[in-house]
Amino acid sequence: MPDLHPVAHKFILHWGEMGARWGINRTVAQIHALLLVSRESLHAEEIAATLQVSRSNVSTSLRELLAWGIVRTAQKLGDRRDYYEAVGDVWDMARIIARERKRREFDPTVVALRECVQELEARPADDALDAARLAELLEFLETLSDLYGQLDKVPSPALKRFARLGSKIPRIIGGL
Repeated sequence: MPDLHPVAHKFILHWGEMGARWGINRTVAQIHALLLVSRESLHAEEIAATLQVSRSNVSTSLRELLAWGIVRTAQKLGDRRDYYEAVGDVWDMARIIARERKRREFDPTVVALRECVQELEARPADDALDAARLAELLEFLETLSDLYGQLDKVPSPALKRFARLGSKIPRIIGGL
């Protein structure tokens, strides 16, 4: 990767590896990392040249990042090209990613599990399936979904203060 600070290079490679482990295309994650560490917005040709990937791969990856809402377009006077930049606040970025992952992955799982539980409740007892365990899992996931919904309403500064409480949280909520 030409013209990159060695730390940026290391970060971009790691972010790509991490993304791949989370089921995100490596190039998508690397472009996101590049935009995170860039002081200025970049156009697609700059991204392609810096990461040494094809322009079509960059276009596809940018569409994905735009769909997630963690990258936005920017304009520069006198230039007709689109420039791209990452969402600036890391807490906002984390919220967007969590919201999208919930919508894309978690919510469909809850719907499928709810359908399974309803099907089992409508039939006579089936020794091959533990309907009670599936119902318990559904209740757990619905509780997590409700908790997430409440946390998502908390403004980032308040959520940041709460997170910084760390080991005090269980004591505050009566867990220890």
